Amino acid sequence: MDKLVIEGGVPLTGEIGVSGAKNATLPILTAALLTGEPLTVANVPHLRDVTTMLNLLAQMGVAVSMDEKLGVELAASRITDPVAPYDLVRTMRASVLVLGPLVARCGEARVSLPGGCAIGLRPVDQHIKGLQAMGAEVSIEHGYISVRAKRLRGANICMDLVTVTGTENLMMAATLAAGTTRIENAAREPEVVDLADCLNAMGARVRGAGSDVITIEGVERLHGARYRVMPDRIETGTFLAAAAATGGSIRLTGARPDILDSVLEKLREAGAVIETGRDWIALKTNGALNAVNVRTSPYPAFPTDMQAQFMALNSVARGTALVTETIFENRFMHVQELKRLGADIEVEGNTAVVKGVSHLDGATVMATDLRASASLVLAGLVARGTTTVDRVYHLDRGYERIEEKLTRLGARIRRVR
Repeated sequence: MDKLVIEGGVPLTGEIGVSGAKNATLPILTAALLTGEPLTVANVPHLRDVTTMLNLLAQMGVAVSMDEKLGVELAASRITDPVAPYDLVRTMRASVLVLGPLVARCGEARVSLPGGCAIGLRPVDQHIKGLQAMGAEVSIEHGYISVRAKRLRGANICMDLVTVTGTENLMMAATLAAGTTRIENAAREPEVVDLADCLNAMGARVRGAGSDVITIEGVERLHGARYRVMPDRIETGTFLAAAAATGGSIRLTGARPDILDSVLEKLREAGAVIETGRDWIALKTNGALNAVNVRTSPYPAFPTDMQAQFMALNSVARGTALVTETIFENRFMHVQELKRLGADIEVEGNTAVVKGVSHLDGATVMATDLRASASLVLAGLVARGTTTVDRVYHLDRGYERIEEKLTRLGARIRRVR
């Protein structure tokens, strides 16, 4: 397995571009199942999870081609096998996103119960409840969700809890349903809005995305389209946090500051100086950072996908911070690894008490999930001496060429195969 070896202590400086958003790309790719005409998607990040999704779609009969600029064309003129098998789904929970489009287009789907990062339960009961409300017959046998419906029909669906993939799955299913579907307590994340914009470009009638009530008026068919994926707000936040923690000064282009308010606010509270334009963000620091309390909640509040990175930042900040995780019950697995680097962290229930130390010391650490990997890289950039991060395949699931981008910012980091 690959490792990253980092020689810490170098402030990040310079300019890099932000990649397309993984969490927007994956559902947009599955939207290709809704039409027999080609869907061309630009700004697709080169990531392990994207490759997994493309392999899954190809296995179903979708013709997949890629241009030299990493644009992807998907043509689902004929879906030969509406099944998402365990060997692909087990590595990526987002594979469940094929469920809604397959049922809407083919009238049937068989999808393995999902896997992915071991950060929490993340059940799919809200997906199933919504499809049943739309008239689908659902059964779970031998580890697979089997769904059948001659044609889905519009329904009023009230989510018991906010779920991004659940909202996306039901929104896609509803585009081809008979009648109007109303999803209440819907996820408000920008990635949900990006998917809705893509669906509308394909001829869907989706209103209210970005609010907690989304209304979808079903149509007989969707057509092909060209669509550009939004920039990755979590990659953006990760590089900003890394620059702040190392005392650097960076400029990120192709960014969306308007969807990162909660993260930018916390970085400013920590003492970073931030300037923004329509599609860029610049950050610099003036001296030591201050510890900042963080509490994760669904968008537009502070994202759970930035919690680990801010824990690493707080580890070398002045004072004590409380980091409270309200989304996933197992998302503190990076704590023990940060402590191996010298961080002073104690966990009390779903809150971590982080006391800033004067410095971290390099060590060998092991990544346990995607965002934990990012926090360990960030800590390694700050630490004195050499840090080796094992199991970086997690990192490759969500960050495009991270060591190349960090090298362009002056980091001393290399991949060991």
